[in-house]
Amino acid sequence: MTEERAQRRLAAILAADVVGYSRMMGVNEAGTLRALKAWHKNIVQPLMTKHNGRVVKLMGDGVLAEFGSAVNAVECAVGLQESMSAANEGAPEKRKIMLRVGINLGDVIVDGGDIYGDGVNVAARLEATAEPGGICVSDDVYRQVRDKLDIGFEDVGEHQLKNIARPVRIFRVRSVATSPPPQPSLALPDKPSIAVLPFQNMSGDPEQEYFADGIVEDITTALSRTGWLFVIARNSSFAYKGRAVDIKQLGRELGVRYVLEGSIRRAGGRVRITGQLIETVTGGHVWADRFDGAFDDIFELQDRITKSVVGALEPSLRRAETVRAWTKPTDSLDAYDLYLRGVHQIYIATHESLNAAIGFLRRAVAIDPQYKLAKAFLAIAYAIRDTPGWAESGDRETAIALAREAIDAAGDDPTTLRAAGYALAYYAEKVDAPGGDFATASAALNRALRLNPDSAQTLHTLGFVHMWSGETERAIDCFLRATRISPRDQEMGYMLHGLGTTYLMCDRNLEALEAGRRAVEEMPKHGPSHRVLIVALVRLGRREEASEATARLLKIVPDSRLANIRPPSRIPGFAERFRADLRLAGYPE
Repeated sequence: MTEERAQRRLAAILAADVVGYSRMMGVNEAGTLRALKAWHKNIVQPLMTKHNGRVVKLMGDGVLAEFGSAVNAVECAVGLQESMSAANEGAPEKRKIMLRVGINLGDVIVDGGDIYGDGVNVAARLEATAEPGGICVSDDVYRQVRDKLDIGFEDVGEHQLKNIARPVRIFRVRSVATSPPPQPSLALPDKPSIAVLPFQNMSGDPEQEYFADGIVEDITTALSRTGWLFVIARNSSFAYKGRAVDIKQLGRELGVRYVLEGSIRRAGGRVRITGQLIETVTGGHVWADRFDGAFDDIFELQDRITKSVVGALEPSLRRAETVRAWTKPTDSLDAYDLYLRGVHQIYIATHESLNAAIGFLRRAVAIDPQYKLAKAFLAIAYAIRDTPGWAESGDRETAIALAREAIDAAGDDPTTLRAAGYALAYYAEKVDAPGGDFATASAALNRALRLNPDSAQTLHTLGFVHMWSGETERAIDCFLRATRISPRDQEMGYMLHGLGTTYLMCDRNLEALEAGRRAVEEMPKHGPSHRVLIVALVRLGRREEASEATARLLKIVPDSRLANIRPPSRIPGFAERFRADLRLAGYPE
């Protein structure tokens, strides 16, 4: 004999239940039975017929039905709740019949007129999670109906339902008539704003949730230390855990311009983390990357990935903000936009761009005299304009005063401390024109690093301070750490220029050549980077290439002369040898 094979089919299963049935029976047993019979006859049966459903069974306090279409099942459920709402109008509170409804799409086993299986069980559990008068559907149902019905849905995330092996993503159904009014949009802060959403655990292992959540907390904390970012607190971001999120809507709800989202997948002893930065107004992607590591030491891995993500994010955010500022009409520029434009011109590093940077930053400070970050970068712009000999009368005094004002007002803002500290240290290094303050500069920079240990900008600025004071090994360490932490940084050209100059101080000329070449690639119009390349070529005996490099530089900066070049001067003999090497390459006096 052969065993009879079970009959199966795919069905949309609707489970409905009366809220407070036992209480109602205890208060008025006969009246409750009459009301439920009328409900079955006058509401349930006509709606089933209308939407091509089949009542599998009627219980005293509920109904189980199946449909060949998820759309029909949801339409029937909405009609059921609307009909019950109309029937309850004017009735005393204790006599109102309120329903909960759950709908699932799944495989069922058919036995006579009854149905069984996980598809039915999930529908029953969904019904239990629904609010009185509400409808909950599984994600399978949601995917089938979301673009076919004029009905609103609210994603309430994944839930572990009783006796169901896998978590189920649940959506609450809200008819258009009963949808809650949209949340008012929050205004964007006056500086870049970001929310770090909970990362999705793709490992299929609930034990990995703690690791994913720990990464997000660390990234949120590290970003909040930058000072120039408005970072949404962890508790607000984690309210979206397990939910399908509309990024534009989330941006309005939290009042942020950017959202970082990602996922974590563990396979064996390896972990892969992916992240993407999204601009909430347009929905466009600003940055995306992935990070891999071994799971041997979970806390070391967590720290390393956090540093990598934050190091990559900072320059991406700055670039995105700069692009946004440059696309604004000039008649609507505020102090922040002027600051962004000024910083962008600093990175171009030509005589004209530095003059433009100083103009933009002066205007920013004029609009907002308390704008400490604009003051700090204005001081940097003066310092960088001084390096090739383009300084104007009063630049040094103005820059030092601005840097001191910025440090005094900086508080716990590491970005301001870093920028102002650089300017003070630069002028302290110039022994022929003193006025800076190494002690104050170093204190500001070290405080900035304590506030934000993963800041590539602060590390490379400390690299310059060490270089100027002759601590070449510490300088090289700082520059290398900065380039590792932020490999796509806007300031990469300056990092490589400092690294190349320090290598020249140590006669590590081949490494200086490589750093100089990369610096020129990053900032093709930056004269000091070209000069690192030229000197390295001379020292390696490649005079012809050095002469060619000099000719290229003079096309970019035709008025550059040896008399105006001011190499680091605190290392005995370095400035003189640097100029002599340039002279050998044909650099004009």
